[in-house]
Amino acid sequence: MRLGVLGSGSGGNAVVLEARGTRLLVDAGLSARQLCQRLEAMEIAPDSLDGIMLSHEHSDHTRGLEVFLRKREVPVYASPLTREALSDRCGAGIDWRLFQRGEEFEVGDISVNSFAVPHDAVDPVGFVCGAEGTRVGLATDFGHVTTLVRQELKGVRALFVESNYDQGLLDADTKRPWAIKQRISSRHGHLSNAQTAELVSDLVEHGLETVVLGHLSQECNCPDLVAAVMRASSPPGKIEVYVASQEKPTGWVEVRVDAKAGRPSPKEEAVETLLWPEW
Repeated sequence: MRLGVLGSGSGGNAVVLEARGTRLLVDAGLSARQLCQRLEAMEIAPDSLDGIMLSHEHSDHTRGLEVFLRKREVPVYASPLTREALSDRCGAGIDWRLFQRGEEFEVGDISVNSFAVPHDAVDPVGFVCGAEGTRVGLATDFGHVTTLVRQELKGVRALFVESNYDQGLLDADTKRPWAIKQRISSRHGHLSNAQTAELVSDLVEHGLETVVLGHLSQECNCPDLVAAVMRASSPPGKIEVYVASQEKPTGWVEVRVDAKAGRPSPKEEAVETLLWPEW
């Protein structure tokens, strides 16, 4: 399995996941043009996608969906409430594949389980995707780590997760009104670096090896800071940490597969395509 972040931040979010030829786009918050350009930069033809999964309806996760689908037929996986929330923005003709949160479904060779996350959207979810004996978690836009989130992500080999803000930088920010700061740091807002680091530290004990951080605030966070916080949360050498960019794709992040599935063990398989974005 491998994943790549096409872009992540308040300007738009999209992630691509590939396993055994099955290609999934998770969220479509970039413009349709940017989605196509960044997919092609990762050598993926936009028409080759097997599905698009939506975590929630906010525009920074769905902005490019309607235009992207005007020229191609790709099924869209979403909860009924998320689809309803998008009914005024997405035209007719979309091939909706509805799931209830907590329900497991399959897209090609990838099994998907959705789970609820706390965010100020109508029905926000995270995903755990499995193939070849390996599981990858994807969870952005949630304000605190619930027991359910911990349970669902336990045992994932790789994780794409938000680390939105540094608490000190948010407190010191003079541009954001107090109400906006409260919304960001609320239990249904976004995760701080410290909250994400605590989650990552817990998951490392259950097999997490690679974490890709996304949805960084441009004013209240920075890549070097968040990467240092994550690395400090786990013993040296236990985890690979990467930070996604708003401006360009990360490149492919290879996820080591389980040796029990007939693949090389983590110690035997070299990972050479893990790339930091250029800042």
